[in-house]
Amino acid sequence: QVQLVESGGGLVQAGGSLRLSCAAAGLTFNHFKMGWFRQAPGKEREFVAAVNYSGGRTSYADSVKDRFTISRDYAKGTIYLQMNNLKPEDTAVYYCAADTSTAWGTSVASLRTYDFWGQGTQVTVSS
Repeated sequence: QVQLVESGGGLVQAGGSLRLSCAAAGLTFNHFKMGWFRQAPGKEREFVAAVNYSGGRTSYADSVKDRFTISRDYAKGTIYLQMNNLKPEDTAVYYCAADTSTAWGTSVASLRTYDFWGQGTQVTVSS
């Protein structure tokens, strides 16, 4: 049974930083593409970042490029999202997702690409 458990969310002032973690269990970690998505109140869930199975390729939404960094630790079976220079518009529930396919392209930003999802962690950025 695949489980993805996010942690690290919280309340931070604008300009601050947070690091989100997603611990994966029940899957062969180095076979999965991993992603972060977020959903703000009243809005659809949107793509934030993704990393391929080897860690050698990453993709980011334009809104977070140069501020957020996705990475993965194979020894711990965990992915991270380092978020710097946070803005109030980054406020959302952040979700971790895993995809069994190793394919890489524009589909990494699509919710339908991912097979497994975590429960989410709340990030609130105050102005």
